[in-house]
Amino acid sequence: MSTATHSDPAPAPGADRELKRTTTALVVGVLAVVFDTTIMSVALHTLSIDLKVPVSTIQWVTTGYVLALAATVPLSAWVQRLLGGKRAWMLALTLFLVGSILCSLAWDAPSLIAFRVVQGVGGGLMLPLLQTIVMQAAGGKNLGRLAATVGLPAMLGPILGPAVGGIILNWLPWQWIFWVNVPFCVVGLFLAWRMLPRDAARTSRARLDVVGMILLLPSLVALLLGLSNSAGSDGFAATDAWLPLAIGGALLVAFVVYALARGDKALVDIRLFRKRSVWSASSLLFLSGLAAYGIMLLLPLYLQQLRGADVLAAGLFLIPQGVGTLASRSLAGRLTDAIGARWVGVVGFAIVGLATIPFAFSTATTNEWYLMAMLFVRGFGLGAVVMPLMVASFVGLDKADIPHSSIITRTAQQLGGSFGTAVLAVILQSALVAHASQGTNGVATAYDQAFWWSIGFTAVASVLSFTLPGRQRTAEPLAVVASETGPSKLATEPAG
Repeated sequence: MSTATHSDPAPAPGADRELKRTTTALVVGVLAVVFDTTIMSVALHTLSIDLKVPVSTIQWVTTGYVLALAATVPLSAWVQRLLGGKRAWMLALTLFLVGSILCSLAWDAPSLIAFRVVQGVGGGLMLPLLQTIVMQAAGGKNLGRLAATVGLPAMLGPILGPAVGGIILNWLPWQWIFWVNVPFCVVGLFLAWRMLPRDAARTSRARLDVVGMILLLPSLVALLLGLSNSAGSDGFAATDAWLPLAIGGALLVAFVVYALARGDKALVDIRLFRKRSVWSASSLLFLSGLAAYGIMLLLPLYLQQLRGADVLAAGLFLIPQGVGTLASRSLAGRLTDAIGARWVGVVGFAIVGLATIPFAFSTATTNEWYLMAMLFVRGFGLGAVVMPLMVASFVGLDKADIPHSSIITRTAQQLGGSFGTAVLAVILQSALVAHASQGTNGVATAYDQAFWWSIGFTAVASVLSFTLPGRQRTAEPLAVVASETGPSKLATEPAG
């Protein structure tokens, strides 16, 4: 542990320039993944019509991608050890590029679903690698501002993705929703080749934890599949919901027992949960996924079912939330560096909850400008939440632990989003059935109840944020080194 000082020395100009080059290359490359995900959210109806299949079938274009992504995330640490950060990133981006081109050439729904799985494999490697490479290069300096920069694509996606998707599908064939990824991938590959630091020479062959892979990967796929299926009319009582959940839960428990015995040789070193920074940030990322993605199920349905909006109007209505998320990006990063993740998280979740309350009282005639203003405030809170959580998850970790923390936090957020969507879908469906005899008033009451549940989840997250690390007493900056597995700490112990 380093000795505390009152101020941080300025990083070496060369190291700072290298970090900017690394961040630029990674952000450009990941734009393809972010825009692809958000564009697809408005494309399913068109794909269903053009490919002449029901929505229940074309939904697998999204479900298959998510399952492939979740199954690949835990492999990212091993791939990085095997190839090095630069080569691993370029491999993942190449897979996403190939998957995008194949998707544009798909001739029917099954081929499109299969090619989306290829995209999911590339995306599943890219997302944790993005966090790992940047945090290792940063050396513990200005992590809040750095996270704000790296998180920019994720914030731009909800703003630009649906609009770009609507423009493409209005004037061009659906194949162009995949061709639009190609320029980002090509430029991202060129920048990665030119700007990412050269990988250190491999001194030993990275061994894949095959047993851990056999236990963990199917468990994540089964859990996400069960959560996805539970959004149907039968909820968690459906066989295709509870059975995958039971299998996934059993496999996950088996992996935990196995991984604890294997230690740092496991596919994912879950001993990191012993660190407060990791377990608190992961728990809150689970809840943030629930708060962010769960409500994204309710809002479009609320706008269409209760207020009579069409798909385009619903998409435009949600833009203020994305703008609010973007607006808080820089402020959240600076505050996280200055006062620590704890208070930024507490206040951020509180803002999200308070800005959701008006929706729990809204009716079919509530002023839409007022609701859009609340969406902007809600987005501002969401943007403030994500930054400190991503930073907090790396506090006090060795560089060798960073890939494992990236996997844990990314998986927690993914499961949280799926869990939030499933739970709120079940709550909404039950409330709609219970109040079906009341007509429009019953529909409004059902949505009010679902929104209150979302507010409750956010309140729990705000309270749990007090467990996050406080302001860091950082000493001398960590040197930017070529090795990805050195013993250096990313940050010293938090103050408080």
